[in-house]
Amino acid sequence: MAAEGKIDPMHQFTVEPIAPLKIGGVDISFTNSAAWMLVALALIFGFMALGMKRQLVPGRWQMAVEGLTGFIDNMVRVNIGPEGKKYVPYIFSLFSFILVANLLGLLPLAVIPGLHSFTTTSHFSITGVLAVMSFAIVLIVGFWRHGLHFFSLFIPHGTPAVMVPLIAAIEFISFMVRPFSLALRLFVAMIAGHILMEVFGSFVVNGLNGGALGWGVGILSFIFIIGVSALELLVVAIQAYVFALLTTLYLNDAINLH
Repeated sequence: MAAEGKIDPMHQFTVEPIAPLKIGGVDISFTNSAAWMLVALALIFGFMALGMKRQLVPGRWQMAVEGLTGFIDNMVRVNIGPEGKKYVPYIFSLFSFILVANLLGLLPLAVIPGLHSFTTTSHFSITGVLAVMSFAIVLIVGFWRHGLHFFSLFIPHGTPAVMVPLIAAIEFISFMVRPFSLALRLFVAMIAGHILMEVFGSFVVNGLNGGALGWGVGILSFIFIIGVSALELLVVAIQAYVFALLTTLYLNDAINLH
């Protein structure tokens, strides 16, 4: 909350230390961002543990886990081919973490005094690390499999010799922008939706204290919040899917040089 009772829509993204700690002048404090990432990991491990019972007649948890792993396996197989099987664990971990982290940020925990959810994927530092990890794997796989021939990726087959320098430069720039666009897409989608809900929330709070017209604005804003919340549930799933999908497509380029 900002001064004079105004709602600050950016306050929800503030990284705050829970256990301050400095070593050699370097701040390595345990923050709310780190705490929510641990919560996401704990939920993923718990979900997987409940669904790995290998029952003859699968229960709900086992069906959910098998459905999710089958979904990721199919995505990798379609976009990479049989050789993509070895990358399923990474793509599954990437998709699961982003999806759970996104969903945790939508929990209405602010109704409990002193507690509010935190969306770790609303910080470019987090989405950037995920994007750089994926991009680094793509580079390692590409050079490991093809050596210097990997650079042929920047020259499409059949390109006229006179156009090679221009096309290669464009393809190289496009390739190097991939991790930035991958990180930015997820970051912007998460931060925009949460800011929008916070703004409408401030309209509701202020409107209920502003007479008949204020009540009208507050009720209308509350309806908008419901719609935005439903849209956000869709966005959090789509963004996790898009991040994982693009990673498989980039891996396909590195493996098959398409």
